[in-house]
Amino acid sequence: MKKASKFEKVAARCWNILNEGKPFTPVFVVGVFLLFHLASWGSAGFWMAFPMALGFTLPLLMIYFLYDYPLHLRWFLWIPTLAAGFMWYQEGMSSVLWLAVGLYFFFTVIFWGTIYYHLRIGTTLWNFTRFWKLVLKNSDTTSGNAQEQIPKVLMLLLALEAAYRHVTGTGEPQSVLTYAVFAVGLLVYTYLVHRLLFTWKPVPIAEYTPKVLPEQPLADKVYIVVIDGCNKDRLAIADTPFIDWLKATGTEYTNMETVYPARTVVCFSSMFTGTYSFEHGIKSNMVYKSGINCESIFDSLRTIGKSGSMLAVAHLVDAFGNKDVRTYTAVTKNDVVDRQILERAREIVEEEDPDLFIVQLISTDQTGHSRGVFYDEYLHKINEADQLVASYYEWLKERGKLENAAFIVCADHGQSDGIGGHGHLDEGERYVPFIMHGPMIKQGVRVDEWHSLVSVAPTISYLMKAPYPNKSRGTVLHDALQSDQKDEREEA
Repeated sequence: MKKASKFEKVAARCWNILNEGKPFTPVFVVGVFLLFHLASWGSAGFWMAFPMALGFTLPLLMIYFLYDYPLHLRWFLWIPTLAAGFMWYQEGMSSVLWLAVGLYFFFTVIFWGTIYYHLRIGTTLWNFTRFWKLVLKNSDTTSGNAQEQIPKVLMLLLALEAAYRHVTGTGEPQSVLTYAVFAVGLLVYTYLVHRLLFTWKPVPIAEYTPKVLPEQPLADKVYIVVIDGCNKDRLAIADTPFIDWLKATGTEYTNMETVYPARTVVCFSSMFTGTYSFEHGIKSNMVYKSGINCESIFDSLRTIGKSGSMLAVAHLVDAFGNKDVRTYTAVTKNDVVDRQILERAREIVEEEDPDLFIVQLISTDQTGHSRGVFYDEYLHKINEADQLVASYYEWLKERGKLENAAFIVCADHGQSDGIGGHGHLDEGERYVPFIMHGPMIKQGVRVDEWHSLVSVAPTISYLMKAPYPNKSRGTVLHDALQSDQKDEREEA
């Protein structure tokens, strides 16, 4: 399989500007405004007035950049939007508002949901017939969250157009004080809505991982397959004989919770550092500063002379760097991409033989995003992933790689309704499948107690007797271990 090119890595970063909801809002609002005034671009007066009008509305843009409105909080966006309409609506403004709504659905349904997915992963050109319904139901942190983006866009365009008309003298005069008061009111309102109603965010583990390790390593190697975006409930009804066997002969964690926000780069960063976004610094798929702010499990393994590697999509390089991430191109037909990923994984095992090897499969996630989670295509893709992971497991076993190795299958996040929504921890994305298998793992055990994905890094450290990453807060998954060193932990 081809490695992700430098162009693809840059393109992935650029796409995240339009894909992630927070940067999309100001970019789209300014873009619609400029397009609406396209006929004035030849006038020097327009380019003098536009920055001034933008200055009026900059505080409002910043508030909506800093705050998204998760799940049911979206309905509270209509109150400031209606207030903006009462204060700033003038004759002729309906044209720019309708333009915004039309362009929004063109971007999400036609460009993103149909053309982009057709060119990138081979989705049918008729995908728009379903994708419009997914956009309307979507609840995640992306620009495809229509119920969040539309009221935000309408409010900001009302403010920007009114300010422009004031600056150019073509509309009703506006006061800077009016904008300032509205911005302060919006900030207070937004803060209170989040403070009082945003109550479902997971509480971080307060303490760092206790510095207790076994006397001897329990595993020589650890192999992890992350089925990106695998909905736990849909997995339960899909045809997955191999994963069912792993559960029956290993340990399954039934209440493994992902982190907030449940975005791929955030989740991977938390899994392999053992901590949360406030500490590792990755807060969305849009990475503003390259590199995590703390040690990863790869750093820990290097201190004991062991190696780790991750085979993943291009934007995970932004978190972990080229040293630890082997990229593959995600511009591949969705019906062959996971097969090609695991072919490349076999090559890396043969060429480099890493002690920790993590493989990210993306086809299930991409099917959820392009076709929805609650359709047969998603179940078929989970079944396909099960078969491919089974083949990879048997390949490792034939080469003796699993003789004293832990084998883990999990997801980084689930997926919810709409365009495979994940980010705000709606139903279907919060709890993820997590199965451990190997000679040091208990057989036929089901752990129903709550656990968090931040336990992945410290558990790998414990298995391989490597120092915990310096900001690790996760608890070691002792419930799964044949020799759990209970007495040693109690003495410590």
